[in-house]
Amino acid sequence: MIKAEGYHVPVLLRESVGGLDIKPDGVYVDVTFGGGGHSREILSRLGAKGRLFSFDQDEDAEQNIVNDERFTFVRSNFRYLKNWMRYYGIGEIDGLLADLGVSSHHFDDETRGFSFRFDAPLDMRMNKRAGMTAADVLNNDSEEQLSDIFYIYGELKNARRIAAAIIQARTARHIETTNDLMEATEKCFQREREKKETAKLFQALRIEVNHEMDALKEMLNGARDLIRTGGRLSVITYHSLEDRLVKNMMKAGNVEGKVVQDFFGRIESPFRQIGGKVIVPSEEEQQSNPRSRSAKLRIAERVRKEER
Repeated sequence: MIKAEGYHVPVLLRESVGGLDIKPDGVYVDVTFGGGGHSREILSRLGAKGRLFSFDQDEDAEQNIVNDERFTFVRSNFRYLKNWMRYYGIGEIDGLLADLGVSSHHFDDETRGFSFRFDAPLDMRMNKRAGMTAADVLNNDSEEQLSDIFYIYGELKNARRIAAAIIQARTARHIETTNDLMEATEKCFQREREKKETAKLFQALRIEVNHEMDALKEMLNGARDLIRTGGRLSVITYHSLEDRLVKNMMKAGNVEGKVVQDFFGRIESPFRQIGGKVIVPSEEEQQSNPRSRSAKLRIAERVRKEER
């Protein structure tokens, strides 16, 4: 059994949970359960009548389920947030927390293909029960499709060259493992930037395999519709693509960032950002937990509820 304490070290734990301004009898959602660190902290601040719903689509996370009558584990992608809340009869929530990206457990699991530190099958699925693997994408997508994935999700300037190298390599044999991918693309990266660029390549594939951007958009829209007036949205991001969507939602009330202004030129957003700027981990946390180094926390309060 995978122990919670070895599964994942929660990032910005005190700041992200504190940002929810938890009411003891409130209803809260942790859409990225993982090792359960954030969920346990939320539960520690809830009273007897409080409720917490925690989402995770990875079966490994079930090993960390909390034995607490106030807690409900939802084995599902968080994009279905609204559907599941409707299923449980929840019309409004007092707060939602999301720690986006990949857990340390996934990076450390030698069998999942999330990290180029190990030679492993190129899977990268958060949900091992369904969907295409990273190997499927690499061996079946066109050169143009691969180039778009690497450029948009990895922000790699030489995306076309990388895609061409993969197409050439797969004509000889299928790309099935992380080492296969590294060998196919090794000439595409300058030695001094090889690790950083390879990490971006793996990030791009992971985002594509798990449809992360679409899922995040749906989850944020669901959070906007569910969080009651005075409730909080607390989100930790790890790269600019995620952060842009979260920033747009908190600033404009939509993931596209379309700003609506009133007669006086004031932005009409259902949210008010707390603190005025992003929160980053302390130097101490960054040293003890390397995953936290790229983390940004944004917190917003729901200030008005539209009629729907």
